[in-house]
Amino acid sequence: MTEASSLPLRNPRTGAHDGDLPITPAAEVAALGQQLRQAQQGWEQQSIEQRCACLSALADALASRREAFMQVLLDDTGRWHESAIEVDGTIAAIRRWAAQAPAVLAEKPAQAEAIGFISSQQTWVAYPVVGIISPWNFPLMLTLIDAVPALAAGCSILAKPSEVTSRFVPLLREALAEAGLGEVFKLVTGAGATGQAVIEASDQICFTGSVATGRKVGEACARRFIPASLELGGKDPALVLSDANIDNAARALAWGSFVNGGQSCMSIERVYVEAPVAEAFTAALVREVSALTLNCEDPAQGQIGPVIAASQVELVRGQLADAKARGARALTGGELVERGGVWCPPTVLVDVDDSMAVVRDESFASVLPVIVVKDEAEAVARANATEFGLSAAVFCGDAQRAERIARQLHAGGISINDACLTGMVQTAEKQSFKLSGMGGSRMGTASIRRFVRARALLINNGTASPWWFPPAA
Repeated sequence: MTEASSLPLRNPRTGAHDGDLPITPAAEVAALGQQLRQAQQGWEQQSIEQRCACLSALADALASRREAFMQVLLDDTGRWHESAIEVDGTIAAIRRWAAQAPAVLAEKPAQAEAIGFISSQQTWVAYPVVGIISPWNFPLMLTLIDAVPALAAGCSILAKPSEVTSRFVPLLREALAEAGLGEVFKLVTGAGATGQAVIEASDQICFTGSVATGRKVGEACARRFIPASLELGGKDPALVLSDANIDNAARALAWGSFVNGGQSCMSIERVYVEAPVAEAFTAALVREVSALTLNCEDPAQGQIGPVIAASQVELVRGQLADAKARGARALTGGELVERGGVWCPPTVLVDVDDSMAVVRDESFASVLPVIVVKDEAEAVARANATEFGLSAAVFCGDAQRAERIARQLHAGGISINDACLTGMVQTAEKQSFKLSGMGGSRMGTASIRRFVRARALLINNGTASPWWFPPAA
């Protein structure tokens, strides 16, 4: 049987297959890896200022194609407002790295203590080829969030976006060529086999995606003895305490759970609310959520886009059916809507318990279970009773109490009196806990250190060393 040379592209708004995605053969991926390894030598030898000038040029190239990028992202994801945020945020992040990277890389590894006749020189050495395997929910941003600091560090990039959302690839190739980065940043397309070929061709891997696939990526990297940075799933909780500003909490969580149709690893997917304010909070949340509308008719109107990946539809439908069968009630939404594509109306569930799949497993949809607890101790315990540890939120009127509770949560980024700040504020260093990931921080200036290794030159000034064997007789 002849292997397929392309994959069908599905438009999530219409449900129709309206394009084809070329599959990059494994042999071509391997050849690109070798080309990148050669090109990287000259790239690393350039000054950091020269590399960052190319990054600034890339930001300019993206900005000049802003509307075109938004259109291909719309075709792949079915949402408009989040695409504008994604494109603008990506451009801003590239400019930030271009400005910050020279100072970060100027900070050399700590110099060794001088030992008489021994001096040392210590420098950073970039990994030659960094492989990027990115997901479908924010395709442009999550392809570049690791690639840009790696380029600044002196690495070359071999990137494979999700096969669900790869229409932006030709446009990004144009922008890279215009910025002078075409020889050190190559994009390939395809599904799992292409991703495996990227791992085989790279010296380090940055993967964003599910826990199941991330485990396979991590195991493959371990077999090759190459480092892996894994940003995986989440089941992020929010705690609403009895002294919280209820209206603000409801507004923040309506956004933090349902932005991008809930299709974000940073989405709030569970709310634990103290009993004294549970009724008032739930009413305020339902009021906020009921005002949200689907963007079925016009992608620029309405806050909720379609389910992007067809594979998610049955997962979400199954979670909702399981919850209802076990006694959960939907105060808003509750049923998927099919209009060519499939939409999940923003759904607030009550009468749920921790045995339900919708509370236990990642949903990646606009579904929010609300769970009443008797006190903060129960809220913290139930929030932590998960295999995930990506991020969380605490709503509390007492700043000291809020910080004390936040420090008890097993997650890498905690928003206080807001939601999903870890996705919007990318300058704060954080890491993923538990099965939500491994590796150094992809946020903050520390991110760039993932892409360099420390090398020490230990220099004898010509003195006979006391550690040598005695002179031969």
